[in-house]
Amino acid sequence: MAVIPTIASFGQNTNPLKYPETKKGETVDVYFGTKVSDPYRWLEDDRSDETAAWVAAQNKVTYGYLEQIPFRDALKNRLEKLWNYEKIGAPSQEGKYTYYSKNNGLQNQAVVYRKDAEGKEEVFLDPNTFSKDGTTSLGGLDFSKDGSKVAYAISEGGSDWRKVILMDALTKRVLEDTIIDVKFSGLSWRGNEGFYYSSYEKPKGSELSAKTDQHKLYFHKLGTSQKEDQVIFGADQKRRYVGGSVTEDDKYLIITASTSTYGNELFIKDLSKPESSIVTVVDNFNSDNYVMDNEGSKLFIVTDLNAPNKRIVTVDVSNPKAENWKDFIPETENVLFPSTSSGFIFANYMIDAVSAVKQYDYSGKLIRDIELPAIGTAGGFGGKKKDKIVYYSFTNYTTPGTIYSLEPKSGKSAVYEKPKVDFKSDEYESKQVFYTSKDGTKIPMIITYKKGLKLNGKNPTMLYAYGGFNVSLTPSFSISNAVWMENGGVFAVPNLRGGGEYGKKWHDAGTKMQKQNVFDDFIAAAEYLIAQKYTSSDFLAVRGGSNGGLLVGATMTQRPELMKVALPAVGVMDMLRYHTFTAGAGWAYDYGTAQDSKEMFEYIKGYSPVHNVKAGTHYPATMVTTGDHDDRVVPAHSFKFASELQEKQTGNNPTLIRIDVKAGHGAGKSVSATIQENVDIQAFTLYNMGFKALPK
Repeated sequence: MAVIPTIASFGQNTNPLKYPETKKGETVDVYFGTKVSDPYRWLEDDRSDETAAWVAAQNKVTYGYLEQIPFRDALKNRLEKLWNYEKIGAPSQEGKYTYYSKNNGLQNQAVVYRKDAEGKEEVFLDPNTFSKDGTTSLGGLDFSKDGSKVAYAISEGGSDWRKVILMDALTKRVLEDTIIDVKFSGLSWRGNEGFYYSSYEKPKGSELSAKTDQHKLYFHKLGTSQKEDQVIFGADQKRRYVGGSVTEDDKYLIITASTSTYGNELFIKDLSKPESSIVTVVDNFNSDNYVMDNEGSKLFIVTDLNAPNKRIVTVDVSNPKAENWKDFIPETENVLFPSTSSGFIFANYMIDAVSAVKQYDYSGKLIRDIELPAIGTAGGFGGKKKDKIVYYSFTNYTTPGTIYSLEPKSGKSAVYEKPKVDFKSDEYESKQVFYTSKDGTKIPMIITYKKGLKLNGKNPTMLYAYGGFNVSLTPSFSISNAVWMENGGVFAVPNLRGGGEYGKKWHDAGTKMQKQNVFDDFIAAAEYLIAQKYTSSDFLAVRGGSNGGLLVGATMTQRPELMKVALPAVGVMDMLRYHTFTAGAGWAYDYGTAQDSKEMFEYIKGYSPVHNVKAGTHYPATMVTTGDHDDRVVPAHSFKFASELQEKQTGNNPTLIRIDVKAGHGAGKSVSATIQENVDIQAFTLYNMGFKALPK
């Protein structure tokens, strides 16, 4: 089925590759009187032998190409060497033990350890034993209130579907049958008797791609069968996402419910009164709201209601509706991400995509500004009220993630765990710039590179972004980016509209009929890098995943001449049908759907990557990446886009698709698979920029 080219046909821009033949069907959909053909609809069937054969044939061509890149092994050796350092997570006290994660370097999955009061260490849970190939990962770990029981979730093959295993935490003995078919769920214990979790009924048809849209909250009582689990919320109210969590004092159950990825209803139930009803706090989807903590009947709620950058309000549980809310920490000009630990509130603000943290007490008094080690991203600051020490992490594009311990009464911070990475951070620098997008909006971008960089337009540059779902891209260290920069590469991250860097207004400015703003912001970032001679079109690669995969797909079809290499990963590429798969309909707040109106259909079709590949066009060298078990953004999106590119590409730039088998959307991917994917992406990128050996 597949013709593997010889090495002579690879070269840089020599003869075109021979791709597997991809048959075309005759499916035609009609939207508001407009006919739209969908010739590759058959690739949506993830259970068919035909699709499996297509995947195998495509991978044969892709890996045949990658294996003949002369410096691929050298890249892998360096990535493995740099990756091979001990990584330890922040500790958590559960009962009489202190628990933490640790990876000794190249283990596929991090191991959960614990220490007793005397400091004796032992392995508590080793996910590397879950499967022989490292494709089963730990998807959650939650202890009962006294630390005597634990529920942990596992993901197989990267799927969002989870299994939950219950153990006696003290003896590590499995207590009962595994709970199955859990999805998009936390695990929150009520005392030591059981826990709340959320899921959908298993869909008819493919569990990887069939639509799931009625989420329910259940309570599992220890020692009973899953069949007896009580539905707490969602049986008679159709919601796509439902979550339940118990307050630290075990007094209240907090329920959030939403139909989309933005905006939620909020409910509360008094657990101290078994017959109490569920009380409505917020009865609409017009704002994001959650209960951060409580002091007795006083609730602390984080909301963006009438506060696009978020605020903290208080209210008594006896009259919890919004009209009774009182500002506790009012909205500021910067976006707020608060957390609690040790009896204090830590207000983490984002200022131009970097962190600033303030510590408050529960009366609302400002205690201090937390002094951070540099400009970058601080995270954590979460824990129990009884904790004596607060742990937080700090990172930026040149600083590996370091864990700090904070004594909250004195405000003194100390390094708790600093990784020993074979990377000379002081030889690199980050610079934040503000460039102008098409409509005049100022967009921030952080550019990182080796000191002494020559602005000659010849530096291989990776432009990475996301631009959606209120997600903020803040500075963080990455081993693969470190290797890229060691090889003379520039790494640039713009904070596009659609993200959350400047609150709800910034998010909304990149949604629905304004989605083109996101692509314009990305294109303007590329044009800035070229104009300032960091790079040129011959040395520019664009990369993004999931919604960022859509970003790359839309940008490369609108401005194919702008970049040399395009790297769309697990992307939402068929915008006319995304909402028909799994939980995709929940993304409509950002995208709208082709069924909403004729105007929305035409707008979406105008940028949908699958529908905008045009014959006779010179597209950049492209490597689409996806996982065959991705049940969030189903791989059919990537399959269709790659098929369109292979059919219509003009010229010799390769258009490949690299499909990880037994892999999902990305979470829980093994270290070995992650390293190999990054090796292949960088090798493909540099090779197509004309490099025959690694740059010096």
